[in-house]
Amino acid sequence: MTFDYGLPADLFMLKRKVGLKRKAGARQRLGYRRFATAAEAIRFAVEDFPAIRTLNAWLQVGDERFDSEDIHRLYLKDDYPLRRRGPMSASGPTSGRMRRSKASKNKMA
Repeated sequence: MTFDYGLPADLFMLKRKVGLKRKAGARQRLGYRRFATAAEAIRFAVEDFPAIRTLNAWLQVGDERFDSEDIHRLYLKDDYPLRRRGPMSASGPTSGRMRRSKASKNKMA
């Protein structure tokens, strides 16, 4: 079965306030974002929101639901249609920020 990266997708993430302990029975906030294509949602989840692996997040594409591990597998597949920002490390892709070379750092000093 092939995955259609061109379908619209919804990304859901449980949000928790940092530093606060969750009370028993307390509800967590649910973050939601809609994307025109599943490929864009996957790229956002992996490249722009790398903590997705540690959060309870899932991707809804049509009637199918994918957890955070599934999202990473879809990103790493050979048929992923978008250009990746950088090489993958064990924890995720490298940051999308530009890194300065030593020469450019010296010019700024």
